[in-house]
Amino acid sequence: MKVSKSAASTARRLFGLCCVSGRLDENRLRDVVARLVRDKPRDFRAILAALQRLARLEIERRKVVVESAVELDGPSRDRAVSGLAKQYGGGLDIEYRINPDLIGGLRIRVGNDVLDGSVKGRIDRLASAF
Repeated sequence: MKVSKSAASTARRLFGLCCVSGRLDENRLRDVVARLVRDKPRDFRAILAALQRLARLEIERRKVVVESAVELDGPSRDRAVSGLAKQYGGGLDIEYRINPDLIGGLRIRVGNDVLDGSVKGRIDRLASAF
């Protein structure tokens, strides 16, 4: 669906109202969506589409996947979480995965950012350099 500039602008303003101290408040978002559906302002479908896109991007931005070759112990998990919280802020949704292909180290994906400190990643970078 093509979203007009005015609908995108309205969606950004509404999305800003749904955020509390930099975090998306899902209850406020539900209230805003319910009110849009009830009142049906001009171009409300485009506003809803833009609002949905903004919410999806915010949720993806807060999702973290930590991959390691072996199961991480408690202190290692705490160190990784504290470093990520320092860099990306609190309230991250963290998922841990075991990937034996990494050989060692960690690969961390935060939204679209990938922090690859794995042995496999280093070998791949070295191989591509030649």
